[in-house]
Amino acid sequence: MTADRSTSNPISDVRMRGFARRTTVANTLVWLDDHLQALPPESVPLAELAGRVLARDIVSQVDVPAFARSMMDGYAVVANDTLGASSYNRLALQVVGEVLPGQPPQVGVRPGQAVRIMTGAALPAGADAVLPVEKVAVEKVPAEGERIFAQDAVPPGKNVGRIGEDIPRGSTLLQSGRRLRPQDIGVLSSIGITVADVVRQPRVRIVVTGNELLPPGSVPRDFQIVDANSPMLAALIVRDGGLPINPGIIADDPESILEAMRDDADIVLVSGGSSVGKEDHAPVLLGQQGNLAIHGIAMRPSSPTGMGTLDERLVFLLPGNPVSCLCAYDFFAGRAIRVFAGNAAEWPYRQSQFPLRRKLVSTVGRLDYARVKLIDGQAEPLAISGASVLSSTTRADGFVVVEDDCEGYPDRAVVTVHLYDLF
Repeated sequence: MTADRSTSNPISDVRMRGFARRTTVANTLVWLDDHLQALPPESVPLAELAGRVLARDIVSQVDVPAFARSMMDGYAVVANDTLGASSYNRLALQVVGEVLPGQPPQVGVRPGQAVRIMTGAALPAGADAVLPVEKVAVEKVPAEGERIFAQDAVPPGKNVGRIGEDIPRGSTLLQSGRRLRPQDIGVLSSIGITVADVVRQPRVRIVVTGNELLPPGSVPRDFQIVDANSPMLAALIVRDGGLPINPGIIADDPESILEAMRDDADIVLVSGGSSVGKEDHAPVLLGQQGNLAIHGIAMRPSSPTGMGTLDERLVFLLPGNPVSCLCAYDFFAGRAIRVFAGNAAEWPYRQSQFPLRRKLVSTVGRLDYARVKLIDGQAEPLAISGASVLSSTTRADGFVVVEDDCEGYPDRAVVTVHLYDLF
């Protein structure tokens, strides 16, 4: 990321004056994307790889399986010995041994012979097929041992897993940029991988300010409210591939806020104190000590959102109102965390089309984030305003984005709903 620094930013102090202008969401994303790239790789043990993003291709150094093996319980045979076998034309074979999984074969197979074999066991020398146990009749002959009668024919290679059939040596198994799934971890284990290089997870410092705030989990009292933003942000950060750092609420004084903004992290999220109030110190600090590139965005909610850089790290100024905080995170901070972690920049939300139950009104020149509830296959608008009503997001099934060149949508218009549930 390019380091920016400006101590004469003309939009660095809007306290008690309001925003002279607001940046469009589109232009904000242009600035943001110019500062995003995946972090350098780190080596991580196999047990911790799930959900991480590969930084380098995985090339198998072994064949899987490394030996020809039986895919059935039955008898290893020479395929030609079964030619013409049927329930009406049973062909006799002498059983000369047995091989179990994990054991080397102790005997080979010659024409007219068979070796009892279990699923997964190595095919003995001389055999080229496996006759399933269901296709034989067994007979014990005194002084001769066990004899079987083939009741079906098997061609060469039948019921035999070839060397490298699953994974050939030298093949590219998984490519760089892949987010590892549980089954990928199993495959990595199968080729002997104990450590892999993945994109480093971004460390994300949560800076929650507000003298009116009580710690998460407290009971609201007097004129104080409970911090809802930091636990919400921490969960979102984990969802998007980051590591949240949240030591607690920061006092509303410039020194404390600046010290927290300079903690060891790749990205800083300041929640609260980002608007135009007298105690909104974070924008001034970022403008004086780093670069306040954007402050005030043409969207609702989240218009007081700001962003910039401080000591070569990205800083996002998120509104204190919970819905605004969520919206600003989704549009901007979450995008940065996902890219830093090696994931796609786009929202992780599923999308689906639904008709509106009633019209959805907006204003040209401002992007709107409208929460909706799905009722009988239709999208019922809940709210665009109400930035402090976090429960509107729990009542909602998702949200609709009304672009800034649109006055809204009429009743029954089909809209794209971004669904909060990821599955």
